[in-house]
Amino acid sequence: MSFNTFGLLFRVTTFGESYQQLSVRVGEWYASLRRTFLDKRRPGQSRFTSQRREPDSVRILSGVLEDEASGREVTTGAPIALVIENVDQRSKDYSEIRDLYRPGHADITYDLKYGLRDHRGGGRASARETASRVAAGAIARKIVPGLSVRGALVQMGSHRIERARWDWNEVDRNPFFCPDAKQAEFFADYLDGVRKQGSSVGAVIEVVAEGVPAGLGAPVYGKLDADLAAALMGINAVKGVEIGDGFLAAELSGEENADEIRMGNDGRPRFLSNHAGGILGGISTGQPIVARFAVKPTSSILTPRRTVDRYGRETEIVTKGRHDPCVGIRAVPIGEAMVACVIADHYLRHRGQVGEPPPWPFPAR
Repeated sequence: MSFNTFGLLFRVTTFGESYQQLSVRVGEWYASLRRTFLDKRRPGQSRFTSQRREPDSVRILSGVLEDEASGREVTTGAPIALVIENVDQRSKDYSEIRDLYRPGHADITYDLKYGLRDHRGGGRASARETASRVAAGAIARKIVPGLSVRGALVQMGSHRIERARWDWNEVDRNPFFCPDAKQAEFFADYLDGVRKQGSSVGAVIEVVAEGVPAGLGAPVYGKLDADLAAALMGINAVKGVEIGDGFLAAELSGEENADEIRMGNDGRPRFLSNHAGGILGGISTGQPIVARFAVKPTSSILTPRRTVDRYGRETEIVTKGRHDPCVGIRAVPIGEAMVACVIADHYLRHRGQVGEPPPWPFPAR
């Protein structure tokens, strides 16, 4: 199976499945893995996520040693290999659907492409694989000086947050990573109802990256926003991505959409708005980068759905086991990680190609 690596200079290669040992190999640069990010993605932390109990402990296999002078762990320049083990797998949960295809799931496409699939949780199509991405994202955050990447759930089903109540501090106070305390209370009752019905619901996640230097990205085929969109679309169950105002920009006039520019007190250009989401022409402006992605409802539900089996026979399917009623909740730290990895990769590309940015403003003629 190909295409298990992404990134050009900050390269991440993952392997493992839902019910195998799961690993990530990160090369080639700087690392300090923070436990916090994996804790955010870990299942079983509330009744609103899968009750699978995985500690998501990370073992560093290579690329790091202890500096005798400082006592700190430092990178050696070799690829950093990390292992996250699966300790709470229950393959029997999937025995009844061994030969059945879950509607909305990649079960059928894996079989159509390879002629086989790992039915135990979906194999490489399982969201379990994303634990390795979060580990890689923790390393990526250390590469760009001053970089901050934060995500939040801004919509569940058809219910959106009230942006006037946005509070980043609230994100870590509720199980939904929601920046709106009032709407988080509503989500609790709403998702309880969805879960008790044996159904699922989708969500929209917003990721904001601050401290991104201007100049990252390249014209035409190396656009920063194109790589961000590809990375976010590469997350399991993601069906849509937008940068800045995204599809809303189609409703704006040229005057409304234009991010006017003035000179700031620091002698740098200052944008009066950020409809572009921090990227113009595929190159970062120095403003916060804003990306949103839509996560579809979990395909593993208790409600009977019509399907076929591997042998072409029509039947029905009911998926039992431990599944997220809204997989978008745990997609928040995954989206953060993917944005961090792309920005780190483009930061290294820019430094390797351009070095120090040109002096600005240019002398007047």
